[in-house]
Amino acid sequence: MQFQPRLAYEPLAAQDAYQFKALKELLAYLQQHSPYYKRLFHQHHIDIDNIKSLHDISFIPTTSKTDMQEHNWDFLCVQDKDIKEYTATSGTMGKPVTIALTEHDLQRLAYNEQQSFLCADGKPEDIYQLMLTLDRQFMAGIAYYHGIRQLGAALVRTGPGLPAMQWDTITRLQANSIVSVPSFMLALIEWAKEHGIDLEHTPVKKAICIGESLRNGDFELNALGEKIHSQWPIKLYSTYASTEMQTAFTECAAGMGGHQQPDLIIMELLDDHDRPVHAGEYGEVTITTLGVEGMPLLRYRTGDICTFYDSRCSCGRHSRRLSPVLGRKLQMIKYKGTTLYPPAIFDILNNITFIKEYTVEVFTNELGMDELRLHLHTLLPIDDCEIKIKPILQSKLRVVPLLHFHSGSEMQLIQFPPGSRKQVKFIDKRENLLS
Repeated sequence: MQFQPRLAYEPLAAQDAYQFKALKELLAYLQQHSPYYKRLFHQHHIDIDNIKSLHDISFIPTTSKTDMQEHNWDFLCVQDKDIKEYTATSGTMGKPVTIALTEHDLQRLAYNEQQSFLCADGKPEDIYQLMLTLDRQFMAGIAYYHGIRQLGAALVRTGPGLPAMQWDTITRLQANSIVSVPSFMLALIEWAKEHGIDLEHTPVKKAICIGESLRNGDFELNALGEKIHSQWPIKLYSTYASTEMQTAFTECAAGMGGHQQPDLIIMELLDDHDRPVHAGEYGEVTITTLGVEGMPLLRYRTGDICTFYDSRCSCGRHSRRLSPVLGRKLQMIKYKGTTLYPPAIFDILNNITFIKEYTVEVFTNELGMDELRLHLHTLLPIDDCEIKIKPILQSKLRVVPLLHFHSGSEMQLIQFPPGSRKQVKFIDKRENLLS
């Protein structure tokens, strides 16, 4: 299929018309090539000819992460010889899922990120410093790499970590843009302050931020975003994506949600009964990929809880916008009568200046209920830290979790276990969850 980069600027009716045509093509493709969806259509008596509008997609059952974990290769729609790249999910929510991409899929991935960088005010004259891994089957790294090349900009592959090396490279090559996990930017800020770098006058003017949210539901910067921006006044752009969807939602300069790319993905937000929610209401992000050859997905539930907005953005795009992630459905915590999501806990801890690093752990206690433990690294004496932090947690969470304190080296081992390609901020050891 031919992609339509200007479709986001068209009225929603035109976007929906395009998506319905693309959906019909996808259904025919799945029925012919996908072992998983052929079986699904047969088991649920789905006649794809009865899908007469985009809204009729609701008659098709959803697909879950568990389905992909249990039937990974049944989602493959091409022969092995057509696969040009193997990527994989990180495995933070159970067994990793392999995603196979064809040459067309790699081109689609590059187009997706080119459009994302354009949305985030990217220009061919930019120099992007990639502070993330391109190995370990990490799709995002290779997507950003190819997207920047398609944009026509220059790139510097420094990889993650080592603030001294990052600053040396920024200074030598005058990189004006970085791609980074937001929490690592705090390490860059700390190193810069310790070594006399004036953060208001660096070459860096903008950051494409991945993996962690920078905003609250009202689009104001959250504690992490504010901590970064107050010390390093550069433009911050949030993104949302996953390996399975092979598509990104990226903020424009307005910072009012990640823009849907309507020629690449159909987006639904569903309640617990698979019913679509209205704009401004929270539901589970459910996606249908458009233009994917290797492993296309139909009504795939991501597990992420968001809301969406369908008003025209000040940037001129009419495309629907996705809010920051409230939390993952499977990560919802019921603790002493209080419902919590990890991002809310992260936001509180990010705002406590004497907490240098943290990881949140949830496990099942002897009563079969959720128990919460915070692993913390602080430079304060432990007794002083406990006295200071307990009232904050009580007022913000209405409960005080178990507190475990660690040295910097111990915290490093918790956050970066062997084989991990991401910093671990949440550990779920509850029983009876997805394996």
